[in-house]
Amino acid sequence: MLNNTIPVLDQSNTDACRSSSKGSTNGSSCAMKYEAFKVACSSCNLRELCLPVGLSQPQLSHLDSLVATRKTVKRGDALFHTGDAFRSVYAVRTGFFKTRISSEDGRDQVTGFQMAGELLGLDGISTDRHACDAIALEDSQVCVIPYAQLEDLSREFSDLQHQFHKIMSREIVRDHGVMLLLGSMRAEERLAAFLLNLTQRLHARGFSASALVLRMTREEIGSYLGLKLETVSRTFSKFQDEGLLEVKQRDIRITDEAGLRALVNSVRC
Repeated sequence: MLNNTIPVLDQSNTDACRSSSKGSTNGSSCAMKYEAFKVACSSCNLRELCLPVGLSQPQLSHLDSLVATRKTVKRGDALFHTGDAFRSVYAVRTGFFKTRISSEDGRDQVTGFQMAGELLGLDGISTDRHACDAIALEDSQVCVIPYAQLEDLSREFSDLQHQFHKIMSREIVRDHGVMLLLGSMRAEERLAAFLLNLTQRLHARGFSASALVLRMTREEIGSYLGLKLETVSRTFSKFQDEGLLEVKQRDIRITDEAGLRALVNSVRC
């Protein structure tokens, strides 16, 4: 299972320590607390899934000094909104997020779901403004990585720059995958591909390869897959009737993975 035992340091705590250290003997105490609460990439169980993949121990130590704060985001709250100034990227430590954009007619379109070990905020790099909202689907925590400092560190360590480019490439590939879902797949194929992808990502984090609890609603799934709520609900029922899934509200168990894969692979024929 994932290591969730490191305590939380919010930016407000950091600012309080900084202010109290001026003209006070409490400065050293705050510094000690700051070090104790600091998130260390080198000891994080998610490091194989997150930014520091393949870095040496000295390079990890440099990155530790950069990733110095964590932020807690309550369920339903936003990590950032469309139009907010872009200053940091965020590595999801615990919890689950969705990203969404709003159309001119006021409708929301879900553009992705992010879990522990994945990055948020890359949308803001090109314009220095975030292009979507990031909303927590459950109580979550993120590591805050100031982007300007990340750029400086990437220039110093080519391995880190290479890994960051790989992450950005992965996002491009994911976007292409969504285009395939929306452009060429029937409803059953879209939902099958979505469930297989979700369980694969969860399994890489130490969870079951066949059972999961959906953090998102069926309406949010429909928004992401370009399907109506009724279609998503009907397809879940169809999968259960065909013995592909066991469905109990948000609890899902895949009982015929080969059958789901056969649905997805039929698109390539």
